[in-house]
This record gives sequence, structure tokens and C-alpha cells, in this order.
Amino acid sequence: MTRRRLAVAVLTSALALSACGANDKPQTTADTAATRGGTLRILSDGQTVNFDPAKSSNLAITSLALVHRRLTAWHNKPGEQAKVVPDLADTGKTSDGGKTWTFTLQEGLKFSDGTPITSADVKWGIQRSFAPAFSGGLGYHKQLIEGGDTYRGPFEGAELKGIETPDERTIKFTLVRPYGDWPWVASTPAFAPVPKGKGAEADYAEHPVASGPYQLAEYQKGVKVRLTRNPNWDQVKDQVRAALPDEVVWQLGQDASVISQRLVADAGDDKTAFGSSFVSAAQLAQLANNASAKERVVTSKSGALAYLALNTEKAPLNNPKVREAFQYAVDKAAFQIASAGTPALAGDVATTLITEGIAGREKFDLYPAQPSGDPEKAKKLLAEAGFPGGLSGLDFVVSKSNNGAEKAQAIQAGLARAGIQTTIRTLDGDAYTEETSGSATAAFDLTLASWQPDFPSANANIQPLFQSTEIGGGGYNLSRYRNAEVDRLIGEAQATVDPAEAGKKWAALDRKILQDSPVVPLIYTRNSFLRGSKVANLFIADFPAYPNYLQVGLSK
Repeated sequence: MTRRRLAVAVLTSALALSACGANDKPQTTADTAATRGGTLRILSDGQTVNFDPAKSSNLAITSLALVHRRLTAWHNKPGEQAKVVPDLADTGKTSDGGKTWTFTLQEGLKFSDGTPITSADVKWGIQRSFAPAFSGGLGYHKQLIEGGDTYRGPFEGAELKGIETPDERTIKFTLVRPYGDWPWVASTPAFAPVPKGKGAEADYAEHPVASGPYQLAEYQKGVKVRLTRNPNWDQVKDQVRAALPDEVVWQLGQDASVISQRLVADAGDDKTAFGSSFVSAAQLAQLANNASAKERVVTSKSGALAYLALNTEKAPLNNPKVREAFQYAVDKAAFQIASAGTPALAGDVATTLITEGIAGREKFDLYPAQPSGDPEKAKKLLAEAGFPGGLSGLDFVVSKSNNGAEKAQAIQAGLARAGIQTTIRTLDGDAYTEETSGSATAAFDLTLASWQPDFPSANANIQPLFQSTEIGGGGYNLSRYRNAEVDRLIGEAQATVDPAEAGKKWAALDRKILQDSPVVPLIYTRNSFLRGSKVANLFIADFPAYPNYLQVGLSK
């Protein structure tokens, strides 16, 4: 696949449940009733908010979706598995087992400037994402649409062969192979409409033509973004956006600790604000004696999979028995403590690759042990593999960000109990990325990583991390795992249109891959967010581990 990543980033931090005790349950929603009107404020430590759909990796429930609709959308609520639902169009139909997909747009849709939204505008927006000048967004579609492997965008008059628009409301995609998750792919940012002929300028993100309930009224990099209502948006034609506030305002460039302090103080306009970044474990610990602030922490039930990747191309880690020993040697409880202070703050111990809230997920544990591990079992497995004296000199590379060194030290200590000796090497972000995923070969033995899917399908859990095509070149197969049978089964599961049948195939792949032990699942990280006292209906569903911006409002 073309390289892609969330604007919400590769999730490498294990974040918090609440500032309460280990037995407390996550508060996944703010129960206050939301009303229409007012100004919702979002406090951000970022310098920009990207409203260019071609360049965006934004989830379908966060900031971009306030301004841009897509062909399809997500329905997600706590306690429910996410499902694909109509947005601009229906959820798509296929008559040939998933190789061609046809979507029909609703009647009467308009852009913020009052012009009709047509299938040609959707096609233009997708084509625009292929232009080299507008790279950087999610790219699942780029190698799937027929002709996409060589297409360079529409600005020189070329059209993408695999997209047809026989009339103003119909758009048909011809893919290079059957792909059952195409309705999910149609919810990614590139499937937002851009008026045909527009968007050639590099700063389109600062003055986009809106199809969602809000339009961009003010943009000051590093300072402020202000959205106002789109007068041509029709609530009747949009089932996923409540559009409760009259305005949405981002305050940019705020220090993360200052954001936390402001929201804890809950004064003035900050009562109507929430933080777009995770509340850190250290910040949550400071809330332990503040009952008001604790009540305003909203936390995911689960989240991204944190895992230890083993470089399967290097001896002795090319030996499956050696890799199996790591499943027992790792101290997941110590990793929880290093990540967030307590197991409850960090997230539950992980035993599967597919995360919670994803259809088809099966809960199992192929390597049962206490959370602290079973070093004696690990030693036995190493002896059976021909290493009775253990292993030494393993290169353990981690990123300096997100408490990486401390988490690596927790893993290192657990491995040492089983006779596995490692040397930790910390790298800055770009150097870490280049070493772990940039090149065709890699010198490291072990690394820590984390992953949350880009859309609610087990496909997005499994394929990016374990298909052999994702090794190097910016791919996320950090364990450099190659298994021809797994590759074949991934293709088979991707080609399955029926979600229930596909779910069974992905669950079987989850087990099959873990039998090879290319990674050790560690925890399902929890994310916490802090809100002001007048922010209402801020909830985090079972997937993803982020608030649904589209439903947030204010209380009276």
C-alpha cells in the first residue's frame, strides 16, 4: 500500500484511564445533555489544522469531517462495534464480488458556495490526491483503483481510468482486484468532494470549499482556526453530524501542560473547551485530588495495540522457537507501570492483534502467563531452540519520544530474567523511522511500536503490520515478517465482501500470525481527554480511541 498514517499519528504512547484507582472503570462519555448553539473551543498544541482532504490522514469522526463530507461515514458509539453508514452517498454496491463498486449520491447536496455537489466533484477530489504536490494523506485507494499505479493527478488534464461518473449522482470504481472493505476506504479523506477544477493551489487547506456543516471563516497558523456554519448544509441529508455549536474555534500552539492547567481551572471560555491531545499520565496523576477535574476526564475503554516487534530476518530471531520464548519472557505488567504508572492507567494486557471495537475480533491467548510473564518457560523454550545459556547482544532500538526509553527499560528487565540480554539504543523521530521502516534491510533486533487502524476493519489491523509488501519503503511491517501463506490469506480476506465472513478470516489470521510470534502484544493503550464543564456529549466509542467531534455540543 501507499504509505499512510493518521493525523492522529502512529500511536506510541500508552495513555490513561483516569486519575483514580486501579479498580475504577473508564468514563467514556460526558453525560451532560448537549444543546444547539454557542462556541465550542478546542485547545491544541499543534500549529495547524489540515483541511485539505488530499493531504489529510484524519479519522472520519474528527476535525476534517466538520468541514468535508465523504462518500461514506462511520457510526460509532460506546458499547457498539463501528459500522459504515451513508454520507454523501449510499454505502456502495458491487455485483462482481468486490472488484467494481457503484455509489449513488443523495439528491440536492450543495457546497458552501451554493453550487451542487456532483459525482464529478468527488472524482476530482480523489484524482487530486494522486498529484505528487498533494501527497501525505491516507493512500489505501491509490494502488487499488485501476490505473492508480501510474496516475499523477488531474492538473494536466489526465483522468483516472478506474473512476467513471456516468451521471451527476453516480460514481463507479473499478479496482485492480476484489476488495471487500472498499466502503470503508470510501470514508477516508480523499473521498471528500472538491469542486472540479479547484484545489491546484498549495494552500487549499486554508480556504477549502466545504461540504460539511461548517466552513472555514478564519485561519491563522499557530494562533487560531474558526469555523462557522455552512448555510448550504442540510441536516436532513446528514445522519452522522449533529452540528450543535454555532462556531468551532481552535486555539493553536498551546503547550500541553498549559492546556491541562487551563481545563483543570475551568474558568471563563475554557468551560466550553476540550483538549485535542491526550492527557499524559503525569498530568492525570496531578488530578488525583481534584474531584471536579476527575469528573471531566473522558477515557477510551481500549485503544491502540502497543507491541514489541522482533526482527524476523535476523538470527537468532529468525527461529520461531526463539520468538515464542519472548512471549513468556516479556513483563507486560512492568510495561504498564512504565507507560502510565498503574495497569489501570495504561490499558489492559494485550493477547491479540485485532483491537476492541472491530467486527470479527476474537479474544484468545496462545501464550497464557501472568502479566509479569513466565521467565522459566521462556528459558525452557530457548534451551529447546539451542540456546541453553540464553541470548546476548540484542540491539533494542526505540524512539526518544513518548517515554520510549523508560518503556524499553521495563521490557529489558523482564527479558533479562529469562537470560535475554539487550542493549537499548534511542533515536530521534526521523532517525528511528528510517531505521525501522525506511530501508529494505535493518540492523536492529527489537523495537517498540503501537498501532491503531485507520478505519474500523481487522484488515487495517493486520495488513499494514504483517503483509510482506509493507517491509521497508516506509511500511509498518517492523518485524519484517514474511509468510507467503499469510500474504495469500490476507488477499483472500480482503477480497471477501460479506463482513461476517471476512471477520472470521481476519480472526483466523490473527491466530496464525501470532503462532509465528513476529510480535509480542503488550497492552491496548488507553487515551484520556479533558473537557471544560460546559462541554457535552464528548464520548469515546469502543473504536477508535478518540472523541467523536461530530457529536460534541455545549450545555446551558
